[in-house]
Amino acid sequence: MENRHPAIGIVILAGLIALLAARYARAEWRQPLSWSGWIGAGIILASEVLLGLGVRWVGIYFTPLAWTGYLLLADALVASLRGTSLFRRSPSGFLALAAWSIPLWLIFEGYNLHLKNWTYVGLPASLWARDAGYLWSFATIWPAIFETAELVWALGFFHSFHKPRSPLAATVKWGIGGAGALCVAIPLLVPSHIGSYLFGLVWIGFAFLLDPLNAYGKGRSLLRDWEHGRTSTLTCFLFSGIFCGFLWEFWNYWAHARWVYVFPILQGSKIFEMPAPGFLGFPPFAVECLVMVEFLRTLQIAGNIATGEMTAEKSAEFPAFGNSAACP
Repeated sequence: MENRHPAIGIVILAGLIALLAARYARAEWRQPLSWSGWIGAGIILASEVLLGLGVRWVGIYFTPLAWTGYLLLADALVASLRGTSLFRRSPSGFLALAAWSIPLWLIFEGYNLHLKNWTYVGLPASLWARDAGYLWSFATIWPAIFETAELVWALGFFHSFHKPRSPLAATVKWGIGGAGALCVAIPLLVPSHIGSYLFGLVWIGFAFLLDPLNAYGKGRSLLRDWEHGRTSTLTCFLFSGIFCGFLWEFWNYWAHARWVYVFPILQGSKIFEMPAPGFLGFPPFAVECLVMVEFLRTLQIAGNIATGEMTAEKSAEFPAFGNSAACP
């Protein structure tokens, strides 16, 4: 028998929002909240009200509607604190991040075809309406993670620095990469009834697999950050995963078109639709979002070097993919 505990999730999410709001209220603002932020807040509020009133199309598209409003609000909050933001630094980079969010998330949907960890219910009968909802929703995933990480940084969290550490040996880095390769391969190689227990490996595998490649290819690497004593990017994205995870599940719980989890682990104790241990997957997933985008950037750097448009010495100064790196 399933026991859902939405009240627990609401309390945790309210605590996270209160933490961010209290820090924002005490922060020094560089400019007032822009009109886009108020529009974003209005979209969230209107979507909630119309959902409560039973407006059918809002119930179907509630998740992408709410997240579109959130992206506008979060970007404006960052701009009010820093004078710039993810979208304002590079509108084309932001749109590229949203566009890449779709095929990147489809990788995980591909895993789900075999591992069968979640399914979608309440979808519209029309194929085009269904696909439009998929694409719109998937396009908000990576921007949400990056906007939240940048907001966490702008609020002054996780600004600690440490002394540089001894560089990791190449064998250690390639060992990490090899472990990541096993993590992403094993769930696909075993029968689905076994693999359904192993989706956790996928939530960490791509970070382990791709980050050493980023370091080798002169891209931004969390391993290199760690060697240099910088941990702010990692912690910003881990917190972003926690916050976005609870917000995803909160909004999904009330939507008419939503996902439900069917993986065979602690289905009897859920927070919203998610079995409680599943929330542990959101922080590493957020880190994977960063590492996967940086891998695209690394490929771009490698391509530019190969064509002579950039030297290896200059590649380290190449701006982050879509100007999207949230934290220094």
